[in-house]
Amino acid sequence: MALAWIGLGSNQDDPAARLHEALHRLQQVRGISLRGVSPFYRSPPWGPVPQPDFVNAVAEIDGRLAPEAMLEALLGIERAMGRERGVRWGPRRIDLDLLHMEGCRRDGVGLQLPHPRLAERAFVLRPWLDLRPELVVPGLGPLAALLEKVDCSKLLPLP
Repeated sequence: MALAWIGLGSNQDDPAARLHEALHRLQQVRGISLRGVSPFYRSPPWGPVPQPDFVNAVAEIDGRLAPEAMLEALLGIERAMGRERGVRWGPRRIDLDLLHMEGCRRDGVGLQLPHPRLAERAFVLRPWLDLRPELVVPGLGPLAALLEKVDCSKLLPLP
């Protein structure tokens, strides 16, 4: 069993409800046990496409799945929830990213661990730090140090 962290995001169809639905579906996956969830945050969209703000969170799980099987489970949840892949960095009903799995490194075309852009994203780092303040991401450093390098001024905790 390995600890793993999943980034969740949505900016369509009641985003907070979509995150709750994804968490529920995640708990139904055989080989995954949900350990905790960060607070939810509202964040501006990433990239050049005009769209509504996102709601983001990070989930911590115990996983008995290999990283590739974990990724496939996440993609299956996205498909079941109506995720349509179209415009890069466009609006999303649900987005699930495998951020990191303890003891696992990958550098393939379909899967990179740790996630290659996590250190650039306040909407990942802030909730992840709330969940796991002592975590050090291999090859990147402590979450707290990574968070100091990004702009969090537009990230707002949801009540």
